[in-house]
Amino acid sequence: QDVSRTYRSGDHDLQVLRDANLTLHAGEIVALVAPSGTGKSTLLHLAGLLERPDTGAVLVDGRNAGTLSDPERTAIRRDRIGFVYQAHHLLAEFTALENVTLPQMIGGRPGAKDRAMALLTAFGLKERAHHLPGKLSGGEKQRVAIARALANAPAILLADEPTGNLDVGTSGVVFQELLRMVRHEGVAALIATHNPELAAQMDRRVTLQDGQVVEL
Repeated sequence: QDVSRTYRSGDHDLQVLRDANLTLHAGEIVALVAPSGTGKSTLLHLAGLLERPDTGAVLVDGRNAGTLSDPERTAIRRDRIGFVYQAHHLLAEFTALENVTLPQMIGGRPGAKDRAMALLTAFGLKERAHHLPGKLSGGEKQRVAIARALANAPAILLADEPTGNLDVGTSGVVFQELLRMVRHEGVAALIATHNPELAAQMDRRVTLQDGQVVEL
């Protein structure tokens, strides 16, 4: 609500967001279609409680995250928010199954291994569950990363160009699986993409203009 964020760039201040507003509802998938340099990553970082706005408020489940302590914000990120990045960021020394299991173990969720295997199976990776990331294709790695983001059954999924590093064919397959799983889990999702065909498959499309969120 009315979030603003300014960065210091050399001798100048660069205001990236200015009184920006965006609401995500449960089960809704929103495409963030914005050119590089317009504040896309900043908006995602603020929504994911990775940064704090200079002014305005970020509310998660009705709670103003700005009034919470750092440990409380960390707990919300762990339990309520899933992140998917353009690069998969998998732990190279752990198998696909272990990569998806670990966040649940950290969060203290029971049945972590079973849920991890169920997610990998849903993404067509049952036979690849015990492979290290180095033995997986780019599309397989990104599917593992998406499964990991969904592992703790988050209320919110934030994805920054989740298929940007994949070829067109693989990108389409991975994206369809992402949409299917997000709808199945009833997650509120904000997905940044440069691909208009992918954006058209989502429930709403927004962009950033002059530091504000604008509906398309």
